[in-house]
Amino acid sequence: MLLGAYEHTIDDKNRLTLPAKFRQAFTDGVVVTRGFDGCLFAFRRPDWDRLVESRLSTLDPFSPEGRRVQRHFFSGAAETELDKQGRVMVPRELMQHAKLSREVVVAGVNDRLEIWDRDTWRTELAQVEGSAEDAAERLADKRD
Repeated sequence: MLLGAYEHTIDDKNRLTLPAKFRQAFTDGVVVTRGFDGCLFAFRRPDWDRLVESRLSTLDPFSPEGRRVQRHFFSGAAETELDKQGRVMVPRELMQHAKLSREVVVAGVNDRLEIWDRDTWRTELAQVEGSAEDAAERLADKRD
């Protein structure tokens, strides 16, 4: 499980050094793609494969929503590997999509990392802290 949030920087060659805590988990490869809410998602290869098999490949290509979600994830995805310094290349197009500056936050969120522009992360975190209880209660009501 990927946990915690860490402030890092992206260098001039668009390489992000993953927090040391996460590096071992990504030795078999990384899939970076568009996320939601203004961030990028970075998956370990097995977690990406599981997402594709359980959710993305089952979307109906004859429905507009299914096509849009598949395009969102697949057309923006980049397969990469960590270099010897634990860095991952973030394609320019993905950096533009998430409006990443050089200063970012890498947050572990269960089966993926989220890569956020640092200022955007602070705004998101403030919203999460202000609404998490309400969201949890609404989700709990759906379980009954």
